Amino acid sequence: MKRLLIAMFVLLGLLQYRLWWGQNSLPESFQLQEQIKLQRESNAKLIERNQVLKEEILDLRRGTEALEERARNELGMVKQGETFFRVMGEPQRKAEIGEQ
Repeated sequence: MKRLLIAMFVLLGLLQYRLWWGQNSLPESFQLQEQIKLQRESNAKLIERNQVLKEEILDLRRGTEALEERARNELGMVKQGETFFRVMGEPQRKAEIGEQ
């Protein structure tokens, strides 16, 4: 009976070792689950970004409004007969409340 009890404890010890420190252990499993979660979040962001880029490409192919908007914003182009105004803001000053 003692041998059976000792064998059971040894077997239990081996199983516990494998559960906590062996290959495919519990901590390793939790770490992999966290990596999967982070990768899925990253993939979702990339899918969303790709969708925005696809829509922009389709918009650029279909009409001239998107091309015109890009030319105005990125290249500073102006239509003939239009007047271009650049509004310059004042430099921001430190909070006047604390200085007085």
